[in-house]
Amino acid sequence: MNFRKLPFDTDTMLAGLKPWIECESPTFDAAAVNRMMDLAAYDLAAAGAEIERIPGRMGYGGSVRARFPHRDFGKPGILISGHMDTVHPVGTLAKNPWRVEDGLCYGPGIQDMKGGNYVSLEAIRQLALAGVQTPLPVTVLFTPDEEIGTPSTRALIEMEARKNRYVLVPEPARPDGGAVTGRYAIARFNVRTSGRPSHAGWALKDGRSAIAAMARKIIEIEAMTGEDCTFSVGVIHAGQWVNCVSSSCDAEVLSMAKRQADLDHGVERMLALSGEENDVVIEVTRGVTRPVWEPDAGTMAVYELARGIAGEIGFELSHASAGGGSDGNFTGAMGIPTLDSIGVRGAGLHTLNEHIEIDSLVERAQLVAGLLTRLK
Repeated sequence: MNFRKLPFDTDTMLAGLKPWIECESPTFDAAAVNRMMDLAAYDLAAAGAEIERIPGRMGYGGSVRARFPHRDFGKPGILISGHMDTVHPVGTLAKNPWRVEDGLCYGPGIQDMKGGNYVSLEAIRQLALAGVQTPLPVTVLFTPDEEIGTPSTRALIEMEARKNRYVLVPEPARPDGGAVTGRYAIARFNVRTSGRPSHAGWALKDGRSAIAAMARKIIEIEAMTGEDCTFSVGVIHAGQWVNCVSSSCDAEVLSMAKRQADLDHGVERMLALSGEENDVVIEVTRGVTRPVWEPDAGTMAVYELARGIAGEIGFELSHASAGGGSDGNFTGAMGIPTLDSIGVRGAGLHTLNEHIEIDSLVERAQLVAGLLTRLK
């Protein structure tokens, strides 16, 4: 059966996607993420999958692994890898509620990446309803912690990838609708300044402000940004009483580089910031890291297949390496042919304007169905 004849319906997909978006699932709220995994597990099971619930660890939510019936069940096939956590705290729906306006659909996490996850499921469901047997068995793995670097499920993703021939990642499409065939390297750091407390009113001079020291260090860190490696401070925690000179301050830093060697040099520069200045101790420790993923022949062969399928659907599928990490960094760096960002078109991810282009639901479902029926 030609994948273009599958009866994908925009209204049906919107109706199915809405409960996913209205189930808010910020990474740091394990219970909320698990509620989202419940919804996904039900929909995957209803589509015919055998479901495994994998408990969470390190304080994060659990994962869902779904394997679909196949004559070669258990043999290497296709892994669809997606995350169900978002950056939006519970309550964001009040600011960016589910709504359909002027060909767009809004909601927290709809672009990154629940929309892509849902259309992948819909592609599998429609193939099953049509009685179409894919050449390779299909496994879906939904995980809970991509937005913070995948600290608790990297090993799970990598082990699942090793058992398959191909990995598809339905992260949001690039701005021009294109796919991602490589990603830059990313490292995270934790920075702590430890000063000396004092009363901020009558003994200010006796204190050593950890906040002031961190402010100076932030300027220094962000000034290290260049063409080869970038540095940005995204999180700061400090202080409890305004009448006390702060004794500690914590910050989180993200660094990105196009080449692994540049990131390695950036790591050295960050770790070298540890020390003591003006009686304030600075400690820099390394957090989670995503390796650089450079496209190889296997990935490019999958892209060329996808480009041909896109042409049949009626659009041009470009490709590029991209900044911003995903779990494709891991599988691509392992040398497993990986095609990333084949999810929905949209804009505003990680903002209160996050939305998708409704017309891309059918387009992307057809793209995934085409890949599932032609990858061998």
